[in-house]
This record gives sequence, C-alpha cells and structure tokens, in this order.
Amino acid sequence: MLTLEEAKRINDNNVTEEHLIIHAKNVSYAMGAMAEHFGEDKEHWEAIGYLHDYDYERFPDEHLQHTEKELLAEGVSEEDVRAILSHGYGLCNDIKPETNLEKSLFAIDELTGIIQAAAIMRPTGITDMKIKSFMKKFKSKSFAAKCDREVIRQGCEMLGMEVRDVAEICINGMKLHAEELGLLGEEAQ
Repeated sequence: MLTLEEAKRINDNNVTEEHLIIHAKNVSYAMGAMAEHFGEDKEHWEAIGYLHDYDYERFPDEHLQHTEKELLAEGVSEEDVRAILSHGYGLCNDIKPETNLEKSLFAIDELTGIIQAAAIMRPTGITDMKIKSFMKKFKSKSFAAKCDREVIRQGCEMLGMEVRDVAEICINGMKLHAEELGLLGEEAQ
C-alpha cells in the first residue's frame, strides 16, 4: 500500500511547477477528508491524491499514458496505480472508478480547483469559507471556467452524494492546511 512519504518522494522527483505541487497538496488533503468520511485509511488516500498527476508536467498532452509502467517500476501496487489512472475516466482513458477511493479522486480533482480559486478571492481565504458561498461560485460557469463541473457532478453521482456535501468535506479537509496551501487570505498577511 502506497504511503504518503513514498508518494511525495516519487511525485517531488518529477514535479517541479509550484502550481502542480499545490494542486497535489489540495487533492491530497481533500482525499484525506474523504477517507475520514468513509472510515478508510486517511494516509493511503492522501498518498493517492498527492501522486495522481505524477506525469502531467512532463506529458500534459498525454496525461496518464506514462503513469502505469513508471509507477509499477517505482514499486507502487497495481491497485494503487489503477486508482490513480481512474481519475482520467472518460477524459483520457476508459478506466471506470469503482471504489470509493477511485470515485472520490475522480470527483475532487476538478473540485479542489474551484475551492482553491474561491478561497483566493476571499479576504479570509478558506479559513471561514461556508458551503453556501462556495456553491454560488460553483454555479457560476464563468468562475474557474477551466474546472469541469460535469466531471465533478458525475463523480459525486458515482459516490451517491450531492456536490455540496462532497465540497464541504473537501473544504474542511483543506482548511486544516490553509497556511501551507497559501489559502489564509489577505487578512492573515
């Protein structure tokens, strides 16, 4: 089973762009919160979240096509590699998310981008973000327009959960790491 320490070692040897490192952390902390929601292994889910875009910086136009072979060679289990690959379902592969871990990763990859963008816009960052204000941003198609809301909805449906409930879990998971994520807001500076 992939550990967070191992995920960080592998990812940090391949990812150097600051925005991709922040994204890895956002997804990792959101995945940890989802793991707690489902009563699963928090560190393992965080590790999967941290490593999910392992090949993106080097192969943005071939995302996830260089993941399986390389991660297996790094000693990552087939089950964990499959979980990582499943977040590309319908986008760059046909590996359908089946477990709660896979469905969560599929749903929150794009969701954390909207959460981050919404937090950056607030004077107090994510520290006191309420789900109601987040959902206004989510419903605005022009806000964080590159984040695919249909993928988020599809992932939440797979989980049998509402977007607002998944978002609230993720926001709460990311709040705990607001300073590290640069989401404290201007008032904290």
